[in-house]
Amino acid sequence: MRQVPDGFPKDFLWGGAIAANQAEGAYQEGNKGLCVADILKVQDKGDLKKKSNKETTMADIEYALQDTTGYYPKRYGIDFYHTYKEDLKLLAETGMNSFRTSINWARIFSNGDEDEPNEAGLQFYDDLIDEMLKNGMEPLITLSHYEMPLHLATTYNGWYNRKTIDFFAKFCEACFKRYKDKVKYWIVVNQINLIQHESFNHLGIPEDRVENLVEAKYQGVHNEMVASALATKIGHEINPDFQIGCMVYNGLAEPLTCKPEDVLANLQHNQMEYFFSDLLMRGVYPGYALRYFKEQNIHLDIPEEDEILLKENTADFFSMSYYYTMCTSAESWRTKQNDYGLIKNPHIEESEWGWGINPLGLRTVLNYFWDRYNKPIIIAENGYGTFDTINEDGTIIDDARIHYLATHVEAIREAIIDGVDVVGYFPWGPIDIISCSSSEMKKRYGFIYVDLDDYGQGSGKRIKKKSFDWYKRVIDTNGEDLGL
Repeated sequence: MRQVPDGFPKDFLWGGAIAANQAEGAYQEGNKGLCVADILKVQDKGDLKKKSNKETTMADIEYALQDTTGYYPKRYGIDFYHTYKEDLKLLAETGMNSFRTSINWARIFSNGDEDEPNEAGLQFYDDLIDEMLKNGMEPLITLSHYEMPLHLATTYNGWYNRKTIDFFAKFCEACFKRYKDKVKYWIVVNQINLIQHESFNHLGIPEDRVENLVEAKYQGVHNEMVASALATKIGHEINPDFQIGCMVYNGLAEPLTCKPEDVLANLQHNQMEYFFSDLLMRGVYPGYALRYFKEQNIHLDIPEEDEILLKENTADFFSMSYYYTMCTSAESWRTKQNDYGLIKNPHIEESEWGWGINPLGLRTVLNYFWDRYNKPIIIAENGYGTFDTINEDGTIIDDARIHYLATHVEAIREAIIDGVDVVGYFPWGPIDIISCSSSEMKKRYGFIYVDLDDYGQGSGKRIKKKSFDWYKRVIDTNGEDLGL
């Protein structure tokens, strides 16, 4: 009889996660083309809780390309392109045995539609991956993390155009072939269900190029999921040992009350969050989604060959980001409050950026996803973005971050004891990087402080925070000593 696990498995992946567009910089080096993230301007003013990437028009793009006075932080990042050797060596001191980053699509195909990949870009990631391996880190590589070549957005309307499926497949094939003996774990698309908050940044669809933006988003993400299945097929043909996974942002919510109407609304909300992973993990368009599209007057072009490809090439593992949770009610779902139909949970605290802190919710959703798919799960992102202060003695005491992470790791351990096959944990931004949603630097996640402000001013010096030693202790004890 199987025994109840008593904690984290011995081969557990203790890692850290970043994205190329938020860290590398060097946006004009190595024959790199512009990607969609390179036109995002810093949002340094306004309500912290309302900062996010907005819809983008062709006029917005043209303005960003011609703007000589504004600051676009993701063009510069933390200069990881030049400092990755030192940064990985420093991160390795925590004992982390894995590292997640992305391959910037625009480094490999500058415009996205070239016939041949860019050798300088391929060589950079060869060197970066070699450095991970040298530091004892299993690479977890994301192929699409908000780094679509800008040319594909302006010329083809991004994922709305089926031609992008083939462009992406060619990019994936180039990466799979180049790194087939170095990389085992791949995530095809980062947070594939984020089509509201990360619309243009994710799908590359200029809003003034389509008549029905909501319909265009769902068509775009359909094309992207078909491309994911095609990439999975290609990857398994190149190396059958590849583990190729899907990734979502956890958008599951709780009902605001136990009123039957709220419970049903919550189910319907959660179904449309499950939709993306249901299709990638199970390979079939679910009935609830078909009904939703019909009732919302959303018409999708889904050829039969797409359905066959999706059915035959499902993901090997499930991964997700988990930061916060919210609630739904019958009213919020009906009116689509905050785009998603979400409202705050009155029973939990929130961060300065308005993210509801709910570690127990992580255990809950891990059980939900395990029961649904019964495939290995990776926590590909989890973190606490907040302000950090350097004390006079040079220390950075980030106790709030430590408590957030510790309680979430505790929740993962409990889920493992529940029987959930969690195989890896990757805290977001183990070294400070540019914020995805607002392009700020002051919203920090890392165990390592990077001395740069929102405008790239500063020494760039790396400073260990108190959480650095905390994570080292967690890894040393394989999750037994969380300091709680």
